[in-house]
Amino acid sequence: MKNKILVVGSINMDMVVKTAHIPQPGETMLGGVFFMNPGGKGANQAVSVARLGGHAAFIGKIGDDLFGKQSTRLFEQEGIDITGICSDPGTPSGIAMITVDAAGENSIVVAPGANARLQPNDVAAALDKQPDGKILLVQLEIPMETVKYAAEYAREKGLLVILNPAPANDRVAALLPLADIITPNESEAALLSGVQIKDLAGARQAAEQIAARGVKSVIITLGSQGAALLHNGAFLHIPAPLVEAVDTTAAGDVFNGALATALAEGKSLEDAVVFACNAAAIAVTRLGAQSSIPYRNEVPFNIIS
Repeated sequence: MKNKILVVGSINMDMVVKTAHIPQPGETMLGGVFFMNPGGKGANQAVSVARLGGHAAFIGKIGDDLFGKQSTRLFEQEGIDITGICSDPGTPSGIAMITVDAAGENSIVVAPGANARLQPNDVAAALDKQPDGKILLVQLEIPMETVKYAAEYAREKGLLVILNPAPANDRVAALLPLADIITPNESEAALLSGVQIKDLAGARQAAEQIAARGVKSVIITLGSQGAALLHNGAFLHIPAPLVEAVDTTAAGDVFNGALATALAEGKSLEDAVVFACNAAAIAVTRLGAQSSIPYRNEVPFNIIS
């Protein structure tokens, strides 16, 4: 069945410290809890797809080191197709340093390592081996020319392209006409649209500005407020379940993985966003990136259409 979700993106090892507040410049804090957790936006999204019942294939690059080998092994345990992972023996695997405060907000610094060396030819070789792909899911923790190539390839082959424009940068505009769906958060949407989002009216205005630049459907994630959807000219606010957030680190990645999974199953875009909001709400109640990702039987699938 032609329903595989191809995730092209980053794979990191996250080094997390949970502490009372995020340090200010020049501030040193004692105390806190440390743990390591596999992460990277691309990897998180692939694991989300797999745990939520989708068929995921990951395309990315690791170093020939302990972190890279461990990440690949964990992918295999999740049932993810890893034939698209290549290794660069001269470069370390990517890592992220994450501080999480008492309210669950985070501050992240990423050393991309091998992720920064994922080239279009690496992606071409991997995508050619995936004739059963239905959806391409991409983010921006790999080189922009590689993201652009993957999106162009997918459009040529008739795949649905979901662009998660994170972390935000000022080169995203060139990718917009290649995306069927774009999923920025509030700050990313503001960068793309020039509209500061303070309420739903602002979210609608930002979504309309982004859609005018060539994207078919715009989904702006609004944290605890859920998501705003602009599709075929219609605007819809989809609220999120009320939960107590512990760590928001991978919430956006879970949202995107859940969205792709539901769409691959043939669900409507509106229903897919509801499912994505429900999955992300569960993730923020748990510490860590991939350790926070829920399984399908944990996530309610409320249908609204």
